[in-house]
Amino acid sequence: MRATLRLFAAVRPAARYLEAGTPTGLTGLYTHGSPRSTLLYLYSSTLEKLKAVPEHSVYRQSVEALTKHRMGLVEAVVPPGYDEWADKAQKLLSEHPDKFDVKGSDSIYGARAIKVERGGRAFVVRQIPVKEDMRYEEWDGEKDEGPELEGSRTLEERQDLKHIFERKDISDVEHVEWEPEPQLTADQVEELETKIGAGLIEEVIQVAEGELKLVDTMIEHKVWEPLEEQPAEGQWVYFERKA
Repeated sequence: MRATLRLFAAVRPAARYLEAGTPTGLTGLYTHGSPRSTLLYLYSSTLEKLKAVPEHSVYRQSVEALTKHRMGLVEAVVPPGYDEWADKAQKLLSEHPDKFDVKGSDSIYGARAIKVERGGRAFVVRQIPVKEDMRYEEWDGEKDEGPELEGSRTLEERQDLKHIFERKDISDVEHVEWEPEPQLTADQVEELETKIGAGLIEEVIQVAEGELKLVDTMIEHKVWEPLEEQPAEGQWVYFERKA
């Protein structure tokens, strides 16, 4: 059952929406702004990584089955206005493909946005740059030549400064405004939480993030291969209650 500390933002008529960033009632866990698209991306990425695990592996079979099941539940819940948004998003991606490629230099709302393909799906992933404190940056070996000299410049010095005056102003760069996927209503979120049966949708996201990281570890250690040292006889036999 949803915690009573959840805050609702009645922005649109006849529908309640959860307010992102507000407390969920669980310590350190806050309301997620886009749970549906986040889960679809995590589940698609997990299924993509599982392809590196042999099909006979019990680990792959179990994780794949659970992931596909939950992914189907998430897909079935469509937020209001999704079809209109999807059409606009597809048009934007087709008209400005260079703005969303890995090598692109454009930014959206101060964050890098790249198009990622996962299982035949297209996701636009935002990468928010981390601000670094200059006081902790390592010295790059550049020699300190002291303060800038005053007076007129030689011809050689003026050639070095040429690129500064001829560079393109950053304000001239065309920016693309990307709209996030429409929010699920509060009722849709509660319905999805009930169907999944694993707590709040934010907890489900945490589990999906952990599973995605775990796949790399399982692949690294090749858990599907036979043990180098066989277990002792009876090691995996559990205690049974005898009559």
